[in-house]
Amino acid sequence: MKQSMREILQAESRAILGIPVTDAYEKAVEAIVEHVHHRRGKLVTSGMGKAGQIAMNIATTFSSTGTAAVNLHPSEAQHGDLGVIQPDDIILLISNSGKTREILELVDLLQRLYDNHVPVIVITGNLDSPLARLADIALFTAPVPEVCPLGLTPTTSTTMMTVIGDVLVVSVMKRIGFSREEYAKRHHGGYLGSEARKSDKTVVA
Repeated sequence: MKQSMREILQAESRAILGIPVTDAYEKAVEAIVEHVHHRRGKLVTSGMGKAGQIAMNIATTFSSTGTAAVNLHPSEAQHGDLGVIQPDDIILLISNSGKTREILELVDLLQRLYDNHVPVIVITGNLDSPLARLADIALFTAPVPEVCPLGLTPTTSTTMMTVIGDVLVVSVMKRIGFSREEYAKRHHGGYLGSEARKSDKTVVA
């Protein structure tokens, strides 16, 4: 068991370190700051299945750190929830294969709604995919196998997606100078709220 655990940890660590560091991250951060903090839009995240859970986590983490974000279920978008997206918003879509039907349909609906004027950021493991080709900005996870013994269950891929989300969140926090004081305003209860109020003048640098 211990050896298996070490192998899994090593495999996922290698995968994280293998994520390509490109100029696309700078472009993504600039676009999020522009649309959310300058134009007063919001970040809308979406994904299907396990990727959808990562999208939800990214949205809530952004919201808690001063960048307005919501998660949109791609299937619900086809039944009216697409209306949550407004012209000054920016979209973050997650699909490891880049071929997820519901996500591709969401892009099509979005393009018809706003004539392709709402920018789309994509996190995917396949840059040569329909979704990547539709994206304004594509962030690549890395072509590595899942640690699942079947090679099927989203494990390594979702780890990389989560890390990329963290990179975006932290980078935006630094760009907007998000402070402990502002963090405390969004966390009134629990341990994090208590910690944030101990010293609420520190700015993230």
